[in-house]
Amino acid sequence: MPDKLIDTISLPEGLRELDSDQLEQVAAELRDELIDTVSESGGHFASSLGANEITVALHHSFNTPDDKLIWDVGHQGYIHKMITGRRDNMRSIRTKGGLSGFLKREESEHDAFGAGHAGTSISAAVGMALARTKSNPDQYVIPIIGDGSITCGMAFEALNHAGALGLKNFIVILNDNEMSISPNVGALSWLFSKTVTSGTSTFARRQFKSLHQQGYVPDFVYKAIDRAEEAAQGYFAPASFLFEGFGFRYIGPVDGHSIPELLTAIENAKRQDVPVVIHARTVKGKGYEPAEQDPLKWHGVKPFDRKRAEFHSSPATTKKPAPSYTSVFAQTLCSLASKDDRIVGITAAMSTGTGLDKLQQELPKQFFDVGICEQHAVTCAAGMACEGLKPVVTIYSTFLQRGFDQVLHDVCIQDLPVVFAMDRAGAVGNDGETHQGVFDISYLRSLPNMTCMAPKDENELGQMLRTALEHPGPIAIRYPRGNAIGVEIDSAFPTLQVGKAEVVQSGQTAVFVCFGPTTYTALQVADQMEKELGIKPTVINARFAKPLDVELLKRELPKYDFLYTVEDHARIGGFGSAVLECIEEEGIAVSRLPYRFGVGDHFLAHASQSEQYKENGYDAEGIYKKVVEDLNRASLSSVSVG
Repeated sequence: MPDKLIDTISLPEGLRELDSDQLEQVAAELRDELIDTVSESGGHFASSLGANEITVALHHSFNTPDDKLIWDVGHQGYIHKMITGRRDNMRSIRTKGGLSGFLKREESEHDAFGAGHAGTSISAAVGMALARTKSNPDQYVIPIIGDGSITCGMAFEALNHAGALGLKNFIVILNDNEMSISPNVGALSWLFSKTVTSGTSTFARRQFKSLHQQGYVPDFVYKAIDRAEEAAQGYFAPASFLFEGFGFRYIGPVDGHSIPELLTAIENAKRQDVPVVIHARTVKGKGYEPAEQDPLKWHGVKPFDRKRAEFHSSPATTKKPAPSYTSVFAQTLCSLASKDDRIVGITAAMSTGTGLDKLQQELPKQFFDVGICEQHAVTCAAGMACEGLKPVVTIYSTFLQRGFDQVLHDVCIQDLPVVFAMDRAGAVGNDGETHQGVFDISYLRSLPNMTCMAPKDENELGQMLRTALEHPGPIAIRYPRGNAIGVEIDSAFPTLQVGKAEVVQSGQTAVFVCFGPTTYTALQVADQMEKELGIKPTVINARFAKPLDVELLKRELPKYDFLYTVEDHARIGGFGSAVLECIEEEGIAVSRLPYRFGVGDHFLAHASQSEQYKENGYDAEGIYKKVVEDLNRASLSSVSVG
């Protein structure tokens, strides 16, 4: 006999046959299994623990996948994956060829909408609901969004649209684990919510509305009673004012870890003839005490010892690891900001990931977190720059995409001195397609007035940040995820001349023109070429993708038989494309056009960073192999011609 109830039923269909007590048992079993699984594989942890009971209740209450669950972001989606046929593969999550760490339509019919960036669920759900009205009007559409994600302006745009449409069978689950919507959670609030949304009161409300429409209830009486009800509900649950204003019926707050309360709330929501918000209060990391105590630390984890709550250490090494680019950026910004109170840091709900939490701790008056509102962050920075501040907008490359129009319209057109510090630029590894920072050069260098640069190492990162803060117009710095090179840092942070590259190594036959830390990859290849082929190539650290060092390129490129550009970015529109454009526009006489190393015309699936470099051929091994092929082909051609 199986020890687990969950092993005796077919998922998710079997959940619909269970009673409340059995569902709670299943939820407990899933939580225990999730802790075991993630302790071995790593992954997003605390968020999924917090959404456990919500997930079980939803799959019990709705006919998924015909009814659509649309998860926002996907951090809380691991239990959903386990329920929908992926339990046996959970240990492969976020590894090459394994399960995605986010929701992915091609992975399962239960993943109604792919999600990696925040704030998309309600908009997607509105679209599905509008399509549903023609094909399946009784279908339920249920977006699940966190209290952090709902700060995104797009979520409010979608709420406004859904409320105006008066969508039926449209139920938003607000998974609130930070008290950001309403701190007034308690028995009285929930009791009142149950009263005003019960079957009896819902029936009465419909009849009262019908009588008013038929003219039996005077307009002033109807409005007075309706306002009184809303005022009373808002008094006990202030969040209701917000959602009722958008045209939603509000239910909550409810205990998001109580299966009975969740089931009652869902059944009440199904009775409504307008869109509904169920406000569920949860605890991030629920069921694993270390994660409850420090949900930030346990948000995304590497493998750990479950009993001791300790992360597995990396193999011992005598060499001190290099600092991360993020930490070097944070230390440099704090150092510069401590000497100039006009310098301010702005982020969009990613202070820890970008290192700005250090600025928050040391100089709190010079730190601003605007929530998941990248568009607002950019335009807010533009306003600051207008009034003499020196704003540093610190956002992951993949998320700055969300503020592209603001970068163009509010910063570049006005030529305002805003610094964009783009963390996680380049291939970022296991987060997969939604988080790769391989498009920023393309979407920024096309903008007039914009300057784009990337440091070859952590020392140059400090120099570039100071250079950016003294630059009179828009300027962007991109730097990768992970540890830096390990070079000594000059704390004086001398400035760089904008648009000037450096020749790191002079040689013959071949030249590598590199952008960012790929300079060191090229140096590794150059060393191998000298040892094995007797050829010492030239290596150039471009530093700037815009403006390029045109004079250096005109002087250097004609000297070599083989030209290569190397970047951790998409080849289309990237740094290599900029070099090609320069060759064409300046009429540089080269023996052959450069081969561009970088990411091809595809999205990067989840894998480690090193695996992604290798797959796209711009790791040291791939570059060396291509160079040898070119040399051999040229040699054969020379013999044939002769």
